[in-house]
Amino acid sequence: MNYRFRIPFAAALLAATIVACSDSTTEPVDTDAQTTTAILNDLAYKVILPTYVELDQKAQTLADAVAALQTGITDAKLEAARQAWRDARRPWEQSEGFLFGPVDTKGIDPSIDSWPVNKTDLDAVLASSATLTKEYIDGLEGTQKGFHTIEYLIFGTNATKPASAMTPREIEYLVAVTQSFKAATAQLRQSWEASGDNFAAQFANAGGTSTIYTSQRSALEDIVGGMAGICDEVANGKINDPLTLQDRTREESQFSNNSNADFQDNIRSVKNLYLGTYGANSGKGVSQLVAAKNSTLDARVRAEIDAAIAAIGAMQPSFGEAIFNNKASVTAAQAAVLKLQATFEGEVTATLLP
Repeated sequence: MNYRFRIPFAAALLAATIVACSDSTTEPVDTDAQTTTAILNDLAYKVILPTYVELDQKAQTLADAVAALQTGITDAKLEAARQAWRDARRPWEQSEGFLFGPVDTKGIDPSIDSWPVNKTDLDAVLASSATLTKEYIDGLEGTQKGFHTIEYLIFGTNATKPASAMTPREIEYLVAVTQSFKAATAQLRQSWEASGDNFAAQFANAGGTSTIYTSQRSALEDIVGGMAGICDEVANGKINDPLTLQDRTREESQFSNNSNADFQDNIRSVKNLYLGTYGANSGKGVSQLVAAKNSTLDARVRAEIDAAIAAIGAMQPSFGEAIFNNKASVTAAQAAVLKLQATFEGEVTATLLP
């Protein structure tokens, strides 16, 4: 996804720019631009890059847990692999508020998070005599690799698959597909790191030395658009389709029953960008710009983010069951996320990107 809609920064923000002068002979200081520079720098180095680093680290843990299945599978080893999958899922879902840059332009997303799983083609590969290697998996369609293919193989169709049901061929596939998955997360991490393509510097230096973001506004557009976009995807796709069609096969993380956590982490992705935080990291976020112009709106955005996360958590006993047995909780969660989306697309955009 790419929600970029570029407009020249200098002209667009001119009316809203706060100017301070130390005396009549010095150049005016654009405090909005200074604040935006600090925000973009913190989002790049304290939020986005650390999220991708953690994803890559968790992907390695998952690959190691799956490799351990080759030396004798037990229920304990299988559960360790399942927990490693859940742990890797968290930073990925918390990255979906910023699905711009290399994850989009390099086509990395489909190798990590395509769904639904193409069970027909997956079963055909498992039944074949093909030698299953990372390179073989790399050449398959996204719906035969990444998070959800791994999820299907280690959780089964109802999250109760015992270790004894795993076949040697499935383990062989798992080892190769987790190696392919790890390579994709490493590519994403390196594309933002200074030792790689250094996209973090491109983003942080928007409107300055960046050759990709020729204005700060274009970077802000990606951030605000990304926050609104993931709200749209959660409310109108991930929640709406299984609910209105009454069809669990439309649920993204149906095999692991991890959808509540997925959706909450999607909105935490919004929270991380808005506040400039990730884990123990704390910096400046979009909130700084909103609060400077409209402190009431800033407080409302913060409250709506927390309300959406809480409403998603209230879909019990799980999203997959609540769409049939607790629809009120699902529609309440959907409404909370839609309200947040409307605030970003309306008042926040009007305030920051008039």
